[in-house]
Amino acid sequence: MQGLITEQTGCALTVTLNRPQQRNALNSATLDELERKLGEAEDNPQLRALVIRGAGGNFCAGGDLADMLEAQQAYSDGNQRAFTELSRRYGGLLQALKRSRLVIICAVEGVVMGGGVGLVCASDFTIAAPGSRFSLPETRLGLIPAQIAPFLNSRIGPGQTRRLALAGEILDAAEAQHIGLVHQLAVSAEELGRGVDGILDNIRRSAPGALATTKTLVRRSGEISDEELGALLDEAAEDFSAAVLSEEAKEGAMAFIEKRKPYWAQE
Repeated sequence: MQGLITEQTGCALTVTLNRPQQRNALNSATLDELERKLGEAEDNPQLRALVIRGAGGNFCAGGDLADMLEAQQAYSDGNQRAFTELSRRYGGLLQALKRSRLVIICAVEGVVMGGGVGLVCASDFTIAAPGSRFSLPETRLGLIPAQIAPFLNSRIGPGQTRRLALAGEILDAAEAQHIGLVHQLAVSAEELGRGVDGILDNIRRSAPGALATTKTLVRRSGEISDEELGALLDEAAEDFSAAVLSEEAKEGAMAFIEKRKPYWAQE
């Protein structure tokens, strides 16, 4: 099965995450392919927008556990930077989406967890179906949202970021729109595509060069520089590695496998 399905329609390339049995969790192969498709789209002068969707009724459940297991094996084999490299790899994709000349649109439904929230925060526009559920479960597993937090903070501000990243709340689509994580709600999952078409209709009316320059202007005026963001993500990747190797993460993993609460969540 293809990890990604792509379709070009007019000025937009739609990329569908196609791992429905894993709720479209992002593995290394999918990250590589998504970044490659982004690069190809940027080189195509006909394209002005990239739409990211998920197959099977869910958007994205975050990172793939299989990659964590591979990193664990690599660490055991002597690569002490295995978890740092795994974490930073994902942040590189988010940074590429953020600085792309293309208008990045996320059309989400169902589960939007961890790295899926990161994709939303790196996008320029997000439309959500009514049943969408947004969450950052990392701290409940003894981990940290290392590469996601800077993008989340830029999107919704430090107060709401603390709410999601520290309190671990699960937000429905309406609340996600209320705090600015989502821009628009579709009336139903079936109407999600039509909502995207409406956004693309507006993009088609805008000049490609003006779109790209405006996106850069907005990004530079409201955020830290690419260099500063890169340094922050490098540091966050080191923090992620330390978290993975901590006793809390070991307990979080065992609790997940044994389908019980970790010791810090006991009554």
